[in-house]
Amino acid sequence: MTMVGQKAPEFDSMAYVNGQFKKVALKEYKGKWVVLFFYPLDFTFVCPTEIRGFAKNEEEFKKLNAHIVGASTDSEHSHKAWMERDLPEVKFPILADTNHHVSRSFGVLKEDQGIAYRGTFLIDPDGYIRYEVVSDLDVGRSVKETLRVLQAFQTGGLCEVDWSPGMDNLNKKKK
Repeated sequence: MTMVGQKAPEFDSMAYVNGQFKKVALKEYKGKWVVLFFYPLDFTFVCPTEIRGFAKNEEEFKKLNAHIVGASTDSEHSHKAWMERDLPEVKFPILADTNHHVSRSFGVLKEDQGIAYRGTFLIDPDGYIRYEVVSDLDVGRSVKETLRVLQAFQTGGLCEVDWSPGMDNLNKKKK
């Protein structure tokens, strides 16, 4: 079930955000890009590598008017314990999708286990999903590829294979 080209499902969920619990809603990000990523569980092996990767690149995303939001089916209390212990550099919200509403609405819930697949969604400033990648649990995603794809979308043109910042898009290439 692809969601590309559709309005992103609204969410209003408790989250752990830089030392605090607060509600986070998609509508707060209207007019901005959102990088929404789902991961399976707190206190695991691959997940912290991805979360650290997003944290390390958060300023690059912000320069592109993009805000990172993480999500798993763990509670905000679990997020707090894990972030404080292992990931103090994480400042962006981590949604606590304990009722599975957000992961189910984005099509990434692994129903038999009640956890999320690794899903990454780029949501444009108008609330439309422009990009999605969903993978199984064992292999982490590329944060650099997510950043590259966001940059490509922001050119407003057609970007060829392996396009990277600084390259012309196909609309601008001389014939």
